[in-house]
Amino acid sequence: MDSARPTDQDKKRQHQGRQGQPWGKRQRTKKEKPVKEGSNDEVLIADIRALLAAQKLSDATSVIDTTAEKTGDPPAGSDILAAESSVVETKDNGQEEVVEGKKTPLPAPFSEIEVTVQEISSTGDGLATHSSSNQIYVVPFTAPGDVVKVKVIKHFEKERYSLTDFLSVVTPGPLRDDSRINCKYFSKCGGCQFQMMDYSEQLKHKKRIVEKAFKNFSELSPKLVPTIRDTIGSPLQYGYRTKLTPHFDGPPGHLSKQDKRNGVRNFFTEPPPIGFMLKGQRKTLDIEDCPIGTDAVRMGMKRERANVVKNLKTYKKGVTILLRESTERVQNDDEKASTTPDDSIKVQGPKHTDFKTCITDNNATSTEYIDDFVFTNTAGAFFQNNNSILPDFTQYIRENILPPPSPTAPAIKYFIDAYSGSGLFTITLSSLFKTSVGIDIAEPSIVSARQNAALNNLPPEQCKFIAADAPKLFNSIQYPKDETVVVLDPPRKGCDESFLNQLLNFAPRRVVYVSCNVHTQARDVGVLVRGMKGSKTRYEIESLRGFDFFPQTGHVEGVAVLNRVEVDTSTSATIPEPSSSKAGVDSTETVDVLVEQQPVENQTAAT
Repeated sequence: MDSARPTDQDKKRQHQGRQGQPWGKRQRTKKEKPVKEGSNDEVLIADIRALLAAQKLSDATSVIDTTAEKTGDPPAGSDILAAESSVVETKDNGQEEVVEGKKTPLPAPFSEIEVTVQEISSTGDGLATHSSSNQIYVVPFTAPGDVVKVKVIKHFEKERYSLTDFLSVVTPGPLRDDSRINCKYFSKCGGCQFQMMDYSEQLKHKKRIVEKAFKNFSELSPKLVPTIRDTIGSPLQYGYRTKLTPHFDGPPGHLSKQDKRNGVRNFFTEPPPIGFMLKGQRKTLDIEDCPIGTDAVRMGMKRERANVVKNLKTYKKGVTILLRESTERVQNDDEKASTTPDDSIKVQGPKHTDFKTCITDNNATSTEYIDDFVFTNTAGAFFQNNNSILPDFTQYIRENILPPPSPTAPAIKYFIDAYSGSGLFTITLSSLFKTSVGIDIAEPSIVSARQNAALNNLPPEQCKFIAADAPKLFNSIQYPKDETVVVLDPPRKGCDESFLNQLLNFAPRRVVYVSCNVHTQARDVGVLVRGMKGSKTRYEIESLRGFDFFPQTGHVEGVAVLNRVEVDTSTSATIPEPSSSKAGVDSTETVDVLVEQQPVENQTAAT
């Protein structure tokens, strides 16, 4: 039997893969990036799962109650599991029927729908629902109770949530008042989320962020987590940021490899957008003014925008602009206090006058005052960006760094400040201790810290700084554990497993854990409370509290105070060991820290 002669269409198909793609051009598939520990993605997914669980329980109760009304039978607890994935439909004859596993198609991407916001996630975005399904819609710039119009962007069906763009408010919720909004870029710029909410409500929400962090990430029984204290607010809700970094992208257009070899380059033909990222987009929003910046920073922003336009043709690529406030302080009886220098903001107090300027050179030196303490830093280096809250913040640490007096326990004399930076805690707390040691991996930070100790008249024997990586700190510390307190202030990723293990082996009597990421903080505190396999030490939580360093945003700083609890060797092995996925990130190669041995009885050397 003769075979059929192949047609031209058949020949074409032979050279095509799936979806008509030529075999020579492999179809690109976008790989899902793994979710990082403590990242916004991980935090968002945890909140979504909690809301979905609450919805399932609510839906199940509703179905059971409806059935009970019709049959007269009492609702059985076992029916909840059976009804969790069910919906009630009304048939043509008016009868209601429970339909198992009913799934409604999700709206097409880029379609517009109206959703109702149920709560705010710990990332600052609203979590909303639509009557067509149990899918959760993530909506920025919203408050609980808002009914808003959104554009659907992308569905994550496995996790049962969808990303959306905020379009408009249909019906404001009880917490929303748009007259509070103090920035014309709000609902476009990704910097602020809560300008439409009263500040007291923002603080309540940030307390819930800390609560959910320890519920979702500490792996601790609720009985081991004390009631979260109210969040301490910032004295300034606007005009507080002492550092901003607006940017602009390079000249538009594409250059071929041949053009690059020949030295061809594109130039700006008009000023580019200078500002911050659009929410949810890789696109720069042109921003002329940012009301959360201090007056000096806002003044610098206007000046630098004008400089970019003036020197436009000198830029070959995109640039990030540093705007850092710096303060010069003079006594009121100084002749300079009566002057007003150009390009500065004058702030007069009862005893002294501050002249605030804006630095744009990353390598320049900035100066800040916290009460009567003075701190200098390399302008591009890290330092807290809300000076207005720092006096309250450092005073709170000061009031909680030492335990209540005890007739049986020795007094704490030694203070270790891990991740010390330029010495904020070491310097402001050193008067409480015989010796204070600050450790940081960054040599420039240690240089600044030593300079700051000298500026504040602290002798080296009382306040010292060592450049080393904190994970190897406790290998050589010889302070007696019962007389030592440790303050931790790690980066957003938190502490790694090696550091936590050494901390447990060293076993200081008290630990104060400060963090800009309460979710990785909760993970690490959970490890310290549970203990680790082979360790004879664990901790209990004395108090947990948030500080609002960034009003109008979803960020909150956390402070956890911990006390050591001795563990019997025979039972220490039963303490759950945290999995490797909860242990933080790998440490890098470091140098050991050498701290002089103290001639104190009963000293404990960590190994």
